[in-house]
Amino acid sequence: MINVTKSYLGNKSKFMGYVDSIYASGWLTNHGPLVTELEERLRDYLGVRNIVLTNNGTLALQVAYRALKLSGSAITTPFSFVATTSSLQWEGIRPIFVDIDKASWNLDPQTIEERIESDTSAIVATHVFGNPCDVEAIAQVAERYRLKVIYDGAHAFNVRYRNRSVFNWGDVSTLSFHATKLFHTIEGGAIVTDDDALAARIRLLCNFGIVDTDVIDGIGINAKLNEFAAAMGLCILDDMPLILEQREEITRRYEDRLGDHFDLQQQQPHSERNHSYFPIALANEDQLLRCRAALNAKGVNPRRYFYPSLDTLGYLQPQPPQVQSRSLSRRVLCLPIYPGLPRHVQDSVVQTLLGETSRRSQRQTGRFWSQIETAGLMEHRFSLTASECKRISDPSAT
Repeated sequence: MINVTKSYLGNKSKFMGYVDSIYASGWLTNHGPLVTELEERLRDYLGVRNIVLTNNGTLALQVAYRALKLSGSAITTPFSFVATTSSLQWEGIRPIFVDIDKASWNLDPQTIEERIESDTSAIVATHVFGNPCDVEAIAQVAERYRLKVIYDGAHAFNVRYRNRSVFNWGDVSTLSFHATKLFHTIEGGAIVTDDDALAARIRLLCNFGIVDTDVIDGIGINAKLNEFAAAMGLCILDDMPLILEQREEITRRYEDRLGDHFDLQQQQPHSERNHSYFPIALANEDQLLRCRAALNAKGVNPRRYFYPSLDTLGYLQPQPPQVQSRSLSRRVLCLPIYPGLPRHVQDSVVQTLLGETSRRSQRQTGRFWSQIETAGLMEHRFSLTASECKRISDPSAT
């Protein structure tokens, strides 16, 4: 089965070289030399001031909330991976959903203010599929109401906005280095901030609050990355130019052949993409399910990112319905994209999608003419051009 992604493993010999160094030193975890090296290299590669590695992206979010001393409630998006919301609830922070922009698919800054409550302490937004949020507009709202800003940047590795890393906006950005991600450490994550004091607090929180062997400064948790994970990250970081080049090539082929047939996410101006995902929005959920079934029959397994809309989760009710998010979540399908994806597989994906939607359109047109004839409209000398008939049967047609 061809899945939506395939973990990139890098050069095995290089990885085993790092493994040999781990065996030689006997240092497996607790801020070992490979973790230190990876942090330094990532800081330079991304162009950020402070980066703290963690053992997954969800703990990165939870530690960020603790480090910022959030409480009460937080404004957040319903169109994201569940961890964005569940991590808030887990930490006792009540998620308040606001709807998304129907073009960018990110949290809509215009809807934030009306949902802020007296106990709201933060805005938690996601750079969905690596598309940067409207960070300036969010910053303006946050400043007016003295709110902290956390960006879930799980999809945004290497994304740049206005010629800088997108992680330079907000109080904190978090990353996921899960095996399915563009850059990964098998399991892992990171927290980025330009606040040195906050970075120091984050490091304490990630290591039980331990300052040294004799001093514990407050509560903490174990969120440290291990040396084997760091070894994988170092190998993959070396290959990032190749990874990005191949992903961009696959994206361009999809866009060239599908861009006129499906709704695509609108890219934030002044931003550079990382091609971590290729999502399309179909006409409706019925079409999505039929296209997915057709692809499954060809041995391809696309994914519904992100479904369901998080404002529908039972443990977060009652919530006012977020109309744009609910609509989009029922229609978005992510297509396979990863280095080494065979060209013929991508061609098959494209042909299957176009064929399935074309057959549907033909069936609709056939039913329309059948209805016209049954109603006897032809006998009453109604004169409709082909283009007029198409507009009647498909109101979205132009």
